[in-house]
This record gives sequence, C-alpha cells and structure tokens, in this order.
Amino acid sequence: MSRRDALGLAAAASLTAAAPAMARGKSDFLWGAATAGHQVEGNNVNADIWLLEQVKPTVFAEPSGDACDSLNRWREDVAIVRTLGLNCYRFSVEWSRIEPAQGQFSHAYLDHYRRMVDHCRGQGLAPVVTFNHFTTPRWFAAAGGWENPQAPDWFARYCDRVARAMAGGISHALTFNEPNLALGGRWSAHPPDATFQALIAASVAAAGRASGSDRFSLLNAGEPHPMIPGVVAAHVKGRAAIKAVRGDLPVGMSLAIPDEVAVGENSAIERKRADVYGPFFAVMDKDDFVGIQTYGRDYIGPDRAMDLPADAARRPNGKEWYPAAVGNVARYAHRVTGKPILVTENGIDAADDAERARFIPEAIASVDAARRDGVPVIGYIHWSLLDNFEWFSGYGPRFGLVAVDRTTFRRTVKPSARLYATLVKGRR
Repeated sequence: MSRRDALGLAAAASLTAAAPAMARGKSDFLWGAATAGHQVEGNNVNADIWLLEQVKPTVFAEPSGDACDSLNRWREDVAIVRTLGLNCYRFSVEWSRIEPAQGQFSHAYLDHYRRMVDHCRGQGLAPVVTFNHFTTPRWFAAAGGWENPQAPDWFARYCDRVARAMAGGISHALTFNEPNLALGGRWSAHPPDATFQALIAASVAAAGRASGSDRFSLLNAGEPHPMIPGVVAAHVKGRAAIKAVRGDLPVGMSLAIPDEVAVGENSAIERKRADVYGPFFAVMDKDDFVGIQTYGRDYIGPDRAMDLPADAARRPNGKEWYPAAVGNVARYAHRVTGKPILVTENGIDAADDAERARFIPEAIASVDAARRDGVPVIGYIHWSLLDNFEWFSGYGPRFGLVAVDRTTFRRTVKPSARLYATLVKGRR
C-alpha cells in the first residue's frame, strides 16, 4: 500500500466515525438536488461521450463544451444547495478524469473529488456519490466497453481507487446511474426509427475510427442487450470493492422506472419489467437500497407503451401531467426488491418554471403517501440542481432549479427552488 493510500484510508476511518453525526438534521431523511459530472463540469475530453459529440456525423444536438463550468465552480453549486436548506447533494465522479488512460490513475482528480466530499460534509450536506453516470473513459469504449470480458474487473479496480480516496465521507454510493435506460427504448410508444439508429451507428463507427478501434462500444449508443451481463457483473464486483474499503457504506444503484399501467388483458407489462429491470433486480440481493429515477407514467399495451389516453391531464407540451408517478414507483420497487428506496432523480423539463413549482409539491406529496403506506423511502433528490447538458438534446431541456447563463455561467436560483426550500424547511 502506498503512503497516499494509507493516508486516504486513515482519513476515511476518521470520517466514517464522524459520519452519523454529520450532514443530518432533525430527521435522517435526505432532501437534495442532483448533478452529474459530464453534464455540468465541462471539457470532459477523455470521455467516450465527448468524442461522440465531436465526430461527424453526430447524434448530439450540440457539444457539451464548458457545460456549467462546475469543475471550477463546484463550491458555488454546493453553496446553493446549502442555502436552499437541503441536507444532501448528489454528484458523480468522472472515471475518464480519474483513469484517463488504462491503468493510469490521476491523484489530482482523486483529490479533487475527495475535496468535494469533504466540503459537502463541512457544509452539513450528505454526499450521495455516483461512481458511473453514463460516461466511461475513451480507452474503455475503444476496448469494447461493457462487452469486453475484463470490463467488470476494470470497473472494480476503479471503484477500489475511488473508495480508498473518499469512501469515509460518502453518505450513499451508487455504482451506476440507470444502466437499464437503453433497454427501455424498444418498449416506448415511439421507439427509435431506422434513420435514428443508423445515425447512432455511424457516429459510433466514426468514434471508433478516431480511436483506432473497430469495437467502440458504449451503453446508450448501440444495442444494449449484449452489454448488460458485463454491467451487472461490474455492479457486483464494484459493490464488493467499495464494501471492502468501508463495509458500512450504503451501496446501491439507480434504475430508470416510469410508473407503469397495464392496458388490456394482454398487456406486456410483466414482459417489459422482466426485460428492463429483471437483470438488475437479480443482483441487488446485497444492495443496501434501490435508487429510482422517475419522470412520468407509461401505459403498457400488448407490445409496448401506448399513446396517452384521450382523457389524460396534459402539460402545454402535450406530455402527461402526473407528478404522483414517483410515489407509485417507490411502492413497486420496494415490493419487488424488499429494499429501502432512495429517489435519486425526479423532476420535470419545463421552460416555464411555474410548472416546476406546481410539480414539486405534488411529487413530494406522493412520496409522503408512499411512506405513510409503509414504504421505507430514505430520501428525495430532485433532478436537477442546474440547467445543464442533457445528452442528445444538448442545452435545450430545462430541468434545473437554478438557471445557468451559457456565457458567464452565472447561477440564478429559480422560484421553484425557493418553493422546494420552503417545503423542506421544518422537515429536517
């Protein structure tokens, strides 16, 4: 063990001893907001997604570029979370920064993320840390990504390094952020058409050529089923690596789960669930909690999701208005797994912040109702803290509690954030 690792483990031990008394108020319930590294940090140049944003053709509406410059302004972001009276901040560490080349780990970036964890603790915030939020290092994708038989071991090695650097201060750890998302595509009411699939394939092929690889592979840009065995094995090995450093650290992963309604006697709802959630539920036996990420409701017919019923309440953009989805998903996920539930993402893409201000109280009320029904929900983390880079859609969507000027990076807290703060006040 190096001196650095030894010091890291010593620091972790001291933080672990203090952790129960830190970042908690009157209640153990976590009230938070979330971000993800690639979406807010900026210039994540060693990541697979960064490369896909640059090649031609590309499926991305625009490149991520500087994003919200949170790599430099993260203290400002933490201060906003603290000012809102929340007690939790969820963020991710970027594998591509920590291991930019295979087997070469950056002490500087391990220190960077450890400072974030420590600073959150110092500000009375529980750090909920995601080890993999979609992006992987470019070298990993060029080696075949999750289809490479060595992928689970590579991921576990990375988890070990991160855990040694900062596990003592982390409140809850997520190995993966909704790794099942790509599986849900074929079950949607309007699955990706042949033109879109061809564009993704051409983009991935261009990234492969730029990397000198004929097997550039990443989870959300290709056929996901061959990748899932590697992902679930990586979760198991990654969880073990984290627990080996700090056995009492709660570890889980998040899944994208809409509130599903069976339509008709021949609904495919159970087949869909077996396909999209089953592989992950099967390896959660040793998890400490399940993270759920819910943005609405799906009506499942005989083959896939169906269009909204004619009488469904609708938003101005035509999508359904149904904030209660999150409480229903909490009930479902707990019933299937028997695990405590952490709402790791819930929110609304709304250009009109007044919609978000209407959404948040109803969503929280649905979580409260699930808790009254006996569902052990341990926290509610809103997506997102900032208006940020939303993957294929670029900077168009507005999920943030805080607006970000694209030129100056000035943060402006929205009225919905202040409403959220008011709702949380007195419940901690």
